[in-house]
Amino acid sequence: MSTTSAAYPIPAGAADQAAAALEVADLGFHYGERAALSDVNFTVRRGEIFAFLGPNGGGKTTLFRILSTLIPPQTGRVRMLGDDLAGATLAVRRRIGVVFQHPSVDGKLTVAENLRHHGHLYGLSGRTLRDRCALMSERLNITDRSGDLVDTLSGGLRRRVELAKALLHEPELLLLDEPSTGLDPIARRDFHAQLIRLRDESGVTVVLTTHYMDEAERCDRIGILHQGRLVTVAPPLELKSSVGGDVVVVRGPHAESIAQAIRQRLRINCTVIDGAVRIERPRAHEIVREVVDLCGDEVESIVFGKPTLEDAFVHLTGERFVADRAGEAA
Repeated sequence: MSTTSAAYPIPAGAADQAAAALEVADLGFHYGERAALSDVNFTVRRGEIFAFLGPNGGGKTTLFRILSTLIPPQTGRVRMLGDDLAGATLAVRRRIGVVFQHPSVDGKLTVAENLRHHGHLYGLSGRTLRDRCALMSERLNITDRSGDLVDTLSGGLRRRVELAKALLHEPELLLLDEPSTGLDPIARRDFHAQLIRLRDESGVTVVLTTHYMDEAERCDRIGILHQGRLVTVAPPLELKSSVGGDVVVVRGPHAESIAQAIRQRLRINCTVIDGAVRIERPRAHEIVREVVDLCGDEVESIVFGKPTLEDAFVHLTGERFVADRAGEAA
């Protein structure tokens, strides 16, 4: 299937400009001959929680490095909170908060000490710094842990400290790179609940990268990144409905012959992806018995289900979602 990036034009009207937190047009970046990003276009509205979903090697890390001002774009244009990233990098940095994938808290310091030292980097001091630290600690439910060494905290609590640090200077846009890496599903849900609270109470726009389907599904919209291209942007339900029906996955030692039999004898369209036969159609459960009767011992397993985000990824890219591809840069 084609992975050509759909066009998501940057709004031209003044009202749309005011409503946009992030606007990216024709963004491209290469590492030598390899294209990490190609013709990426999208807009993130203010007050939105937006996720970039994709496997490692899809372009998420390069995109995050550009958005967090660590590297400049090679081609294209990025506007953040109305400022052009190319000409107003320092102004942008003052208005964004960043949480990187790898922890940036000092485990040998207490929670309060981590917050104070980070505040100093943004020129905060005295009562202003004390009030900000107290406010962020309260919002993220870490006030009672302020005197604890960070090394003694759970992974979820450390992530809250990271988030509190990023919010000390009251940014309008929060960027998070794989924020739930290493967290269990319950901690991921709890962390996302904190993001929703920040958005609803403070109007913070959140942009994150993730390879967790459950994390992406809780966001307002998702951009699927695959092989450096933005395949599509849509709300989670819309992505799942793009599959166009239910999904049946048939596994066996001779997937191609199973697929050929299904096409020729049952007149049903199917594809073979990563050694499994995949059928997408409304009321697909009705054909399960026919497939078993036709292929018999060739079938090792057959699974029926409603479309998931992973199904949407497969449908749109023609490849199975692999969260970790060794040796590939993201």
